[in-house]
Amino acid sequence: IPSVIGHEQALANVVEAWALERFERADVVRVSNSLAAGKRSDPRPALCLVGHLDTVPENPDGTEPRIEGDRLIGLGASDMKGSLAVMMALADALPLDTLPFNLRLVFYEREEGPFLESGLGPLFQAAPELKQAAFTIAMEPTDGAVQVGCVGSLHAKLSFLGKAAHSARPWQGTNAIHAAAGVLTDLAARERREVVVSGHTFFEVMSATLAKGGRARNVVPDAFEVNVNYRFAPGKRVDTAKEDVLALVNGRCAVEFTDLAPSGGVCAGNPHFEKLVLLTGRPAEAKQAWTD
Repeated sequence: IPSVIGHEQALANVVEAWALERFERADVVRVSNSLAAGKRSDPRPALCLVGHLDTVPENPDGTEPRIEGDRLIGLGASDMKGSLAVMMALADALPLDTLPFNLRLVFYEREEGPFLESGLGPLFQAAPELKQAAFTIAMEPTDGAVQVGCVGSLHAKLSFLGKAAHSARPWQGTNAIHAAAGVLTDLAARERREVVVSGHTFFEVMSATLAKGGRARNVVPDAFEVNVNYRFAPGKRVDTAKEDVLALVNGRCAVEFTDLAPSGGVCAGNPHFEKLVLLTGRPAEAKQAWTD
């Protein structure tokens, strides 16, 4: 069922119909195209499994979903419809009333876009008990590893201004692309910063990821924009991360912060986390990426 970000309704409808066959109506909460399923009032500690319904846009090569041997190949099979299928299969197979946990399942929209558009926030407002779970697993693909925490993600638009001129007489203008040279040089020279949180190593990195400027091949550009993505370690506040970007720029251009996603704390000391790591038989890893 296609569910590119912004088009999750068809898949959400199917998941809701499935949930209503297994849970009471009062125990299925839907906000837009996000859902939570499982007993809302239960004395057992809640264990939440969380997965997003949306995928990134399709690859324009038109590749159709297919099965090759024991592998399903298609958009979102790994990130993360395979995980959604696991969540649903567990709810079908497990004795939900006699488990040591109250199993709660969360399916939400718009993970692959800006943080403020994520479907999790409105869902938490409608079902605030989800935030009191004893343990939560975000079912992102990790090749079987248990990953803890996550780096925060900040996007900033750097705008450089100049004055247009003919490229045969560039001294009559000010080249906005050239004006970015100092900031880009400093950015390229900035080494990754290692941060250890509860024994797990995260790396803070800042990268230019998009650039836009120029109006013609023979015109000195009067405007140039660069998108910078900053990944910062758990424990650093968003406001502090913004200050890191401003310190790099040092007043050499205008800065507009376009997406601010906070980092995720490391659940060190949580007994359910420790049990999960023991069961996998593999050391836990730092999540050098971001997710809700």
